[in-house]
Amino acid sequence: MRLTLIQPAIGHRAGESYIRSWQMEPLPIATLAGLTPKSVELAFFDDRMEAIDYDRPCDAVAMPVETYTARRAYQIASEYRRRGVPVVVGGFHPSALPDEAQRFADAVVVGEAEGIWVEVLDDLAHRTLRPRYAAERGNLAAIRVDRSLFADRRYLPIGLIETGRGCRFPCEFCSIQSFFGRSHRNRPIAGVIDELRALKGRKRLFFFVDDNFAGDLKAGKELLPELARLDIRWITQLSINAAHDEEFLSLLARSGCKGVLIGFESLDADNLRQMNKRFNLMKGGYRVALANLRRHGIAVYGTFVFGYDNDVESSFDTAVDMAISEGMYIAAFNHMTPFPGTPLYRRLQEEGRLRYDAWWLDPAYCYNEVPFRPQRLTPAAVTGGCLAARRRFYGWPSILKRGLDNRSDFFMLRNYLPINLMHRQDVSRRNGYPLGDETWSGRMAGSA
Repeated sequence: MRLTLIQPAIGHRAGESYIRSWQMEPLPIATLAGLTPKSVELAFFDDRMEAIDYDRPCDAVAMPVETYTARRAYQIASEYRRRGVPVVVGGFHPSALPDEAQRFADAVVVGEAEGIWVEVLDDLAHRTLRPRYAAERGNLAAIRVDRSLFADRRYLPIGLIETGRGCRFPCEFCSIQSFFGRSHRNRPIAGVIDELRALKGRKRLFFFVDDNFAGDLKAGKELLPELARLDIRWITQLSINAAHDEEFLSLLARSGCKGVLIGFESLDADNLRQMNKRFNLMKGGYRVALANLRRHGIAVYGTFVFGYDNDVESSFDTAVDMAISEGMYIAAFNHMTPFPGTPLYRRLQEEGRLRYDAWWLDPAYCYNEVPFRPQRLTPAAVTGGCLAARRRFYGWPSILKRGLDNRSDFFMLRNYLPINLMHRQDVSRRNGYPLGDETWSGRMAGSA
């Protein structure tokens, strides 16, 4: 059997190349490839980097789909189905909206692929494909990542590794809690170490893509000494509570961790309460947490969202002031996004504040547009405030000041200017970017 795996792009704008500033290997594709028996002949297209050859012979197509890539994924699926090729989709978005995905694909995998992918392939081979597969919780010991499909493509030299899945925190806006049910599981340490050893000579830096690397601090403290023996550099994302655990921070620094992404989201206590994220204020709040991370030489990528009910015009400058004064390595300033399946989406829907029935499919919606009605600001004010915040944070005075704050580690300092310049160039490039290919003239298979 010949199977084509596809990584869909967010979209394509007429007359422009895809924005490729941060192109990394798509780990879900490598995970599917690792689960696929060797008897299946695999092909791969990365829609972000190359044109898809729809006429290349294949027996089936499989795509991981996120909300931002859904419209483009459905366009791709329509092209293949028009040619009589069955399409299987899975991932966060189809799991949240399986009925929607079913309109555009021949089969939908709801949940994690590890426990059911071989069954899907067997049904494809025997032409008994079912419309929907409800996967049991994946066995993380079964993860076998195959990156051979990426050999001839120019991705960033960063190795993406998964050490755990899920997060126990109940943040209102987060699709992770909806998908994993506020649980956290750890991958067996031996599997993580074996994968890192195999990649160590080929990657300059590793990114542990876990939803929350600090989802289980006890398990993290068992893994970190093993990472220290490998002598690698790595970054990850974690919740702020970990920054108040001295033992964890010490192990983190000794293991080669160079930076962490932390979701600060808002500096307003009422907003954090509404988000179910008051734990950000624990034990002295973010200033104490950031001081602890600095003391251990760990750089911070801070993320902020705007449009929550207590945000006003001054909220943007307040967040930028804090990010600059605290010397954040990089930071993101984005509008809040109501993803389907989250408590936030349901609340805004019940309050009649959504501007689109399904913003991810609406051809009128563009990237960086606010798809709901904020309480105290207009949608345009939130979009403009986010753009202004990025421009100021990635302005030269801020870059120079923060460079001095991040000079203690040579590796991070060497990469500081290129990374910040890349962000500086990207401040507004994605603004107004289409979801889906705006030059595509076909008809999506499930459209009314």
